[in-house]
Amino acid sequence: MRRVLMISAAAVSLLAAGQAIAQTVIVEPEQRTKIREYVVKQRVNPVIMRERVIVGSTVPADVELRTVPTEWGVAPGHRYFYWDDRVVLVEPSGRRVIEIIE
Repeated sequence: MRRVLMISAAAVSLLAAGQAIAQTVIVEPEQRTKIREYVVKQRVNPVIMRERVIVGSTVPADVELRTVPTEWGVAPGHRYFYWDDRVVLVEPSGRRVIEIIE
């Protein structure tokens, strides 16, 4: 019985981890426009990085992440940075890229 409980607990942990990894943010086209306009209007300074940024990659610790404004209506609790004329949404606890808005 004890072994069954341990296996069940491990399975639940793996399932929860898989859901966290599979987390996505859906950004509608009108939200993308609003986000781009915000970044231009606020004159957000771009981050300079040699590494290529892709969804799923980890952002280096020296990259300053900004709080996603509530008026964007997307990704509350997440962070972002401006890079290569793109807005990059980041999951803050793991600094993982979840969306790139061109």
